[in-house]
Amino acid sequence: MGLIARIIAIVAGLAGGTIFSQAPEFAQQYRQRIGGAIDELRVIVEDFNRQAAEHHLDRQQALSAYAQSSDDFLRDRGVSMQSTITRYETLQSQQLHLGTAAPVAKPFVLLGNADDVVFANTWRDFVPGVPVSFAGLVWGAIGFVGGWAVAALLGLGARRVARTRRGEATGPGT
Repeated sequence: MGLIARIIAIVAGLAGGTIFSQAPEFAQQYRQRIGGAIDELRVIVEDFNRQAAEHHLDRQQALSAYAQSSDDFLRDRGVSMQSTITRYETLQSQQLHLGTAAPVAKPFVLLGNADDVVFANTWRDFVPGVPVSFAGLVWGAIGFVGGWAVAALLGLGARRVARTRRGEATGPGT
């Protein structure tokens, strides 16, 4: 393999590694979005359940009342509410599976059963989790300079202590 081919292979490997290294971060941001969606859907579902209970109905009885209505709007509203409840339960299941999966497996869990809307919105707003964004590079540089400074200061202090001890060991009384 020639020099140019090796360079291209290395660059391609680095690019692939950078892109694929984002899979766990994407899964994490997706999981956070699921949490937000669940919180909002919970408000709607609990409100529906509460209203049904106020009329001495359970959830299924309330949905049946919608389905049996002669009013098209109410029947459609019942279908919409059933869809909302189903999505709420599906997202809760996904959240559980993502929460219990090993970190390396989370992207596979996500790809196996992602919610289209949450996935699309996560992709739209995705921010890389390694310093490939400007903010990440800035913070990476700050961390590099800060770590270098601490190491340099510790090194200077250690050298002074060593010189002082050598001076005491080789002092005038020896």
